[in-house]
Amino acid sequence: MPTYDYQCSSCDHVFEMFQSMSDDPVKVCPLCGKNVRRLISGGTGLIFKGSGYYLTDYAKKGKSKPSSEKPEKKKKESKPTQTEGKK
Repeated sequence: MPTYDYQCSSCDHVFEMFQSMSDDPVKVCPLCGKNVRRLISGGTGLIFKGSGYYLTDYAKKGKSKPSSEKPEKKKKESKPTQTEGKK
């Protein structure tokens, strides 16, 4: 259910009402009892934060998901060089 913004034409009080889309608009200011008008709103934005929404929710089935973890690097064994062992 959306939230609608209203403004009183007499006292300029701005308020919000949580209403169903099928409800009649509010006509009376809760402060002074005069007429109100519904304001046009820009709506709300939706922002997903984090990673992987497309990969985890909308990726096609059958394809493997890329791993977010980095593969472990193999440690190379250090071998002494010929000059290190001799003096």
